[in-house]
Amino acid sequence: MAGQMVEFASNGGKAQGYLATPASGSGPALVVIQEWWGLVPHIKAVADRFAAEGFFALAPDLYRGESAKKPDDAGRLMMALDIDRSARDLAGAVAFLLARKGVSARKVGTVGFCMGGQLALATACKSGDVGACVDFYGVHPNVRLDFAKLSAPVLGLFAERDGFVTPEIARKLERDVKAAGKSFELHIYPGVDHAFFNDTRPDVYNREAATDAWNRTTQFFRRNLH
Repeated sequence: MAGQMVEFASNGGKAQGYLATPASGSGPALVVIQEWWGLVPHIKAVADRFAAEGFFALAPDLYRGESAKKPDDAGRLMMALDIDRSARDLAGAVAFLLARKGVSARKVGTVGFCMGGQLALATACKSGDVGACVDFYGVHPNVRLDFAKLSAPVLGLFAERDGFVTPEIARKLERDVKAAGKSFELHIYPGVDHAFFNDTRPDVYNREAATDAWNRTTQFFRRNLH
């Protein structure tokens, strides 16, 4: 079943996102958060894949209609992102899913890639309505994380050859989350690069790592969202 663009409330205004619905019409729900490129076809396809696995999946359009194809343009969009507005959009996405007919779990999951991975973790730190978080190589220099408020278990999926989020940074994240008394499961995939999950980028995509990461992600959400 193909997804569709929807509107949802965001701090007194409106935001948009791509919603994919499971064929059964019932299941847990996920907020799927974009890379620095924007709400591009790849992210919509990821939402569709989650729906095929039995999840409601909402990918908010944090750039409000803009997207990029070149790294320089994507970097400018990422750095210009209004973090506070994005936090409100993501909170609105969580509320939208929890109110939706057919959503079977009391809490939602957050999952994001690159910039979205950091935002997925930030959302889990802000909202008690997040029951599980998956962070794919998350990075954004302006997003601050308060692990004291984190109540959801976290799965972190990172890459050995990542020049943005090095294994050292990933391990420090794991230590910091655990030092706050929270749950963090870390996997660093050997020999692969940042964005190894993105199958529209043959320069970095790694099928074996991406398949394993996908299986870990869906199993993690099934274990933790009830």
